[in-house]
Amino acid sequence: MSTLRDLITDGRVHVLDGAMGTMLYSRGVFVNVCYDELNLTQPTLVQEVHEAYVQAGAEIVETNTFGANPVKLSSYGLEEQTEEINRASVAIARRAANGRAFVVGAIGPLGIRLEPWGPTAREEAIALFTRQARGLLEGGVDGFILETFSDLNELEAAFRAVRGLAEVPVIAQMTVGQDGSTSYGTGVEMTGFDGPITIASACSTAASASGVGVASAIPSISIACTGSCAPSAIRYC
Repeated sequence: MSTLRDLITDGRVHVLDGAMGTMLYSRGVFVNVCYDELNLTQPTLVQEVHEAYVQAGAEIVETNTFGANPVKLSSYGLEEQTEEINRASVAIARRAANGRAFVVGAIGPLGIRLEPWGPTAREEAIALFTRQARGLLEGGVDGFILETFSDLNELEAAFRAVRGLAEVPVIAQMTVGQDGSTSYGTGVEMTGFDGPITIASACSTAASASGVGVASAIPSISIACTGSCAPSAIRYC
């Protein structure tokens, strides 16, 4: 039986699902609601979105956990349910995938600035990400997607949190503007993690690009750059 690692290293183009929040909003869930909590309060609704993407041909579906970290959940008084929400999200995605797609745990930014841009220490950030990653692993994800990061230091903290718990595949996304830099001013060529990482200059092209192939110096991690409206079809290399 093939694994997620087999899929992302086969040199072919693969299709991921699309936005979860947009689909939930279109189904009447307003923005004043914690979308991550829907894994507990409206699991059928979340499952229907996953199922629609699987039926459309998605080979990888992401859990409904983009903001399911203790910091963002604390805005709704849900930080103590971090692990529970993340575990539940995996069960929902698994039911929807029904063996037709892999399930990756989606982790987004904390919503706070890390040093040197803010007061949050690197180790504190790793601890926060670890709580979310642990819940997703307990749920049984095939791997992780670190989604839509702008700060390379924060992306590293999320990666370290995952690696501190498991050696599963990790897909990492950095959001890059059309000028070729993140909102923090990081260019497409940068150094971080365990060695130099070069992100292809194609990452700064218009959002109509169908996919971006990126090489990574980190074992078991693929770095993908996406424009603000780029479809989730990424070629890993």
